Amino acid sequence: MRDRFLARPSAALAILALLSACGGGEGGTGATVVAPTPTPTPTPTPTASPPATATCSLRSRQDWVLAQMREWYLFPETLPAAPDPASVGNLDDWVDALTATARGQRRDRFFTYVTSIAEENAFYSSGSSAGFGFRLGADAGSRRAGILEAFESAPALAAGLDRGAEIVAIGTSASNLRTVSDIIAAEGVGGINTALGPSDVGVTRVLRVSDASGTRDVTLTKAEYDIAPVSSRTGVRVLETPGGKVGYVNLRTFITPAEPALKSAFAQFKAAGVRDLIIDLRYNGGGLLSVAGVLGDLIGGGRAASDVQSRVVFRPEKSAENEIRNFNQLTETVTPRRIAFIATGGTASASELVVNAMIPYLGSDVALIGTNTFGKPVGQIALDRAECDDRLRVVALSVRNRDDQGDYYNGLAPFVRSTCQAIDDSSRPLGDPAEASVAAALGFIAGRSCTPISPGVAALSASAERSAAPAGRRLLTPERPSPAQREVPGSF
Repeated sequence: MRDRFLARPSAALAILALLSACGGGEGGTGATVVAPTPTPTPTPTPTASPPATATCSLRSRQDWVLAQMREWYLFPETLPAAPDPASVGNLDDWVDALTATARGQRRDRFFTYVTSIAEENAFYSSGSSAGFGFRLGADAGSRRAGILEAFESAPALAAGLDRGAEIVAIGTSASNLRTVSDIIAAEGVGGINTALGPSDVGVTRVLRVSDASGTRDVTLTKAEYDIAPVSSRTGVRVLETPGGKVGYVNLRTFITPAEPALKSAFAQFKAAGVRDLIIDLRYNGGGLLSVAGVLGDLIGGGRAASDVQSRVVFRPEKSAENEIRNFNQLTETVTPRRIAFIATGGTASASELVVNAMIPYLGSDVALIGTNTFGKPVGQIALDRAECDDRLRVVALSVRNRDDQGDYYNGLAPFVRSTCQAIDDSSRPLGDPAEASVAAALGFIAGRSCTPISPGVAALSASAERSAAPAGRRLLTPERPSPAQREVPGSF
């Protein structure tokens, strides 16, 4: 079976999220943090078998992509009857031209793309990436940018930069710093991508940052590092509340090392007697379908072996590929009373699959906290042309829950019975009980009322799509992102 993959789109449509400029958070949760859990060592995955030899001219690559899409594309009726390869000058634009009709129907919003086999394998096996090691958000309206998260074992955190730090200016040296305000005014938020430089080892930038320690200049050099799917610092918490213990886990991405990390977290929850859960997927753009299934198993206590977790459905002539995944009771599985999923417009695909899977079983006891999700109920398979280092991630399947619900192209908010609006309060650490989204999740678990999420916030124009934030605050991603930047949106 080909690798099945559920992930966010290319940043040709940037994922939007909240970069909070306000201090404090919703108090009164009565919760305290008990302890984090360590992140286990990643386990690599094998590389897919390559096809036969081939030339790598642009025309040859275009013909190969078109042939694969005619065979596998989930929406074959939308492909142009006689596309003109000469009308485009690169492979990315060719794929975009082939998918234009489906994109206009909101069924393939840059979900189909070509990437590097080597780079993607490196990311999915261990989270390998090159950069400064932070997740960045920006607000075009206020012309500000700030760090939403810093990754362990990466240069930014080692230099003392973490969530809540504002980037005031960027330069290649202290003598040519440009303010973020000037960059955005002249070039839009995309200018920050350019200012930060390419994702290559050795690229150095000077950042003027402002945080609780004051304003200072920091010199950072991009390096190789692994993105742990569950943070060893803020990824797992057991929160003590008046109503009992609540397990909190923040999953950054659905890559192979996430499976042991999640099992470790849920073993801790089970040992602590946790019965209610907060699953924080606010920046999670998706990933591997198999890992999404493991998370479903871990939160699916009490489900029978015959209970359907998800359905994978290909186009009719490929129906032999269809699959039904039932729940498995793992050693670490917990039986939750209530689950609160924290989400933003950056929550996509595999993340949405997990939420959707629980709706038929928990009903109003499963909630969406934050804003509406992205809206991607389809997945890709990987088709490789190894001679050219080309991997075509083509939309070939739809994902549905037990009740065959899988039409959430405009986000999950209309399909989840319980929802609560909340901001992403970057002035507080992820997992902090007083952080606005976590506080709202604890409020839902405690039975307190809240303001529901507006179901239409993700269904906007292309330029404003998935915005759930004032003034267009968003996670930044280059126009042509690396594999890591696709699945960990906003990472640099």
